[in-house]
Amino acid sequence: MTNLAVTDDLFFARTGMDPQRVESLVGELLHGMDDGELFLEYSQSESVALDDGRIRSAAFDTTQGFGLRAVAEDAAGYAHASEISEAAIRRAGQTVRAVAAGYSGTMADPPVGTNRQLYTDLNPLGSVDLAAKTKLLADIDAYARAKDPRVRQVMASVSGVWQAVQIVRADGSRVADIRPLVRVNVSIMVQDGDRMETGSYGSGGRFAYERYLDPANWKMQVDEALRQALVNLGSVPAPAGEMTVVLGPGWPGVMLHEAVGHGLEGDFNRKKTSAFSGLMGQRVASKGVTVVDDGTIPDRRGSLTVDDEGTPSQYNVLIEDGILKGYMQDRMNARLMGVKPTGNGRRESFASVPIPRMTNTYMLAGQHDPQEILRSVKKGLYAVNFGGGSVDITSGKFVFSASEAYLIEDGKIGPAVKGATLIGNGPDAMTKITMVGSDLKLDDGVGTCGKDGQGVPVGVGQPSVRMDGITVGGTAA
Repeated sequence: MTNLAVTDDLFFARTGMDPQRVESLVGELLHGMDDGELFLEYSQSESVALDDGRIRSAAFDTTQGFGLRAVAEDAAGYAHASEISEAAIRRAGQTVRAVAAGYSGTMADPPVGTNRQLYTDLNPLGSVDLAAKTKLLADIDAYARAKDPRVRQVMASVSGVWQAVQIVRADGSRVADIRPLVRVNVSIMVQDGDRMETGSYGSGGRFAYERYLDPANWKMQVDEALRQALVNLGSVPAPAGEMTVVLGPGWPGVMLHEAVGHGLEGDFNRKKTSAFSGLMGQRVASKGVTVVDDGTIPDRRGSLTVDDEGTPSQYNVLIEDGILKGYMQDRMNARLMGVKPTGNGRRESFASVPIPRMTNTYMLAGQHDPQEILRSVKKGLYAVNFGGGSVDITSGKFVFSASEAYLIEDGKIGPAVKGATLIGNGPDAMTKITMVGSDLKLDDGVGTCGKDGQGVPVGVGQPSVRMDGITVGGTAA
């Protein structure tokens, strides 16, 4: 059964609406607009969490609703409701049309359809029962405690979402997508004397729970969380100052996501509030640096068959060999900037308006062996994992805390350090990259990006990277 047939059952057969009447209604309500769509959503979500050997919480939720948007020039009217009915859609239409009273535009061409399938449409919430999920969490707890007597606390959780969407456009075209998403997290606290430290590991993607029932997968997560905790247990205060920093592959790409990725989203550049505004075709990073946003990778957390406006996701080159090549676009900002949409119009739910957002954003591999990069550094910092961070889009200034980092001494990895933060400016930092590794790695599927109060699942990644002259904030006296 196709995604369109499955979602027709959810949104039309189950509600009593007629798809042809809804197509005509959307065309009537959006007549004279420049753009717009009806976004229908049905989703189920669940989470089960264990702490100290006991299930502390278990939740299940079902939501449904629609959002109707009318776009006139750079103004958008938006209305949403949890009641899916023709009467509710008509009431919403009376509201959204107020954004363009007396306006008469020409409706933009709809997106080209897609029949790609980047992930399963199976509902992970029903594929594995609650007993199996709680046993998985109990097994994680027991395995972690048996690994090391210094383990004092184990926290583990599983969560899943099954989201079905359908997008109806003014010309009567409809496109649908079914999006599964699962995630498993493990956090371990260890104690040695008076000192206590934690380590954590998470993974997930657009697939079912079954792969996590394989002990090889969940034991790897426990081993990694415990390893990080024990590394932190032996860490020393981080030094401060300007130094060479080597970023490890994979999750450290979150710094690229925050410090550079947001600045390459279309709305910030149309409004000229990004540090990258007006720099198309100019050098914005060192030679050898290529950054892409790719929503087409099968099973990845940030991937989408179509975005939330119905545009197929794409492989978009943002920076090529250091030269700015493109921005990530939704339909409205692309139209106003005279370019094509790139499949990056995303929303958190039917209650949210679509805006330009990243999917899977990463730096391509370079030519340097990662060991060669480390050997090239006489004294510096090797940052393997990051915790929290923030960035100012207009200035590009960022601050990121390293959750796992080591000193580099004479080309070798030295002691672990605690409390290191990286401070800088995104566009400036991109010009300080002097070596790009051959070890491209994507993150393990845990990223959630926030923008304008909306959170959406994303992916990040990069190879090992050497950056010179980066400011490091530390805790060493």
